[in-house]
Amino acid sequence: MANPHGARTTPIRALRPGAGTRGALRGRGDPNFGFCWRRAPAHKRDPRGNKNAHTAPTISADEPAMAQLRVAPGGEHVLPKEPPQTGGFDFGLAARNARLAAAAGAAARMPAPMSTGTTICGVVYAGGVVLGADTRATGGSEVADKNCEKIHYLAPNIYCCGAGTAADTEKTTELIASQLELLRLGTGAQSRVVAATTLLKRTLFKYQGHVSAALVLGGVDCTGPSLYQIYPHGSTAKLPYVTMGSGSLAAMSVFETRYADGLDEAAATALVKDAIRAGIFNDLGSGSNVDVTVIRTGGEATVLRGYETPNDTRPLREAYVRPKALVPVKATAVLSTQVEVTDADAMEL
Repeated sequence: MANPHGARTTPIRALRPGAGTRGALRGRGDPNFGFCWRRAPAHKRDPRGNKNAHTAPTISADEPAMAQLRVAPGGEHVLPKEPPQTGGFDFGLAARNARLAAAAGAAARMPAPMSTGTTICGVVYAGGVVLGADTRATGGSEVADKNCEKIHYLAPNIYCCGAGTAADTEKTTELIASQLELLRLGTGAQSRVVAATTLLKRTLFKYQGHVSAALVLGGVDCTGPSLYQIYPHGSTAKLPYVTMGSGSLAAMSVFETRYADGLDEAAATALVKDAIRAGIFNDLGSGSNVDVTVIRTGGEATVLRGYETPNDTRPLREAYVRPKALVPVKATAVLSTQVEVTDADAMEL
């Protein structure tokens, strides 16, 4: 490799930014590496100017970071292994369970994951974003919670609907909400929707789908209203309307039929409400009430818990008129003689 001065040099990789001293190219390319240009010793230069001649890299004693490099048998320098990552989610037991299942064979009955059910959606309208979700949490075929909150706070101007495992969606959104709060404190600026999306997709991609969190993220910032669809493996899509969850097909049929550009807030809220209702009445994993959150262009957000309760049975019970007794009154003869039981009779019994 030739440098701008025409002398043959050998690149040396540093372990951290700025570890190289003389002539390190800092702030360019990968921040974890720097390239130091060094003139090769005279006895190692190719006198014929052959650029393909191999010269071993030289390490100066004034760089303590370079002493940590290990020389491989081929003459290349290998970086030391990074220490194991600590904190966050840990899926070490997933590999353990796979090994146990493989060792046990077909005779073993490993616990199967429970299926979950949800209907979440969102739509962009002229003045902001409307998000909606049902409130049923299921554990297999059982209803675990009838009034579960699935619209999570990320920032004053950003909210997120979660489908999948309830614990994963709650803890993931809480983690990102704390990071966005630190960003706001550090920059003094409003949180960006694309920043929240990037943090979420990086977190989910790192765990390769083990975190069961399918998200619909909506918010308003300096660029206007935005709506993102985030899958558990980290892929994202920016769309004008989004549905996710087991009832997403029923909700999507409502959006495909009635969505139009330039909706006002009332029409967008009604559209989201009807989409969630379609999921509630056509999907066994969705049910109970309709929650709605409206995020307006000025950054103001309104959370409407229990916006509609289509499964409220109180009006039906109040309107129900009980029929008259099927057995006519006095149809059964009543004994007119009063019988008294004495102590002696009681002893004989």
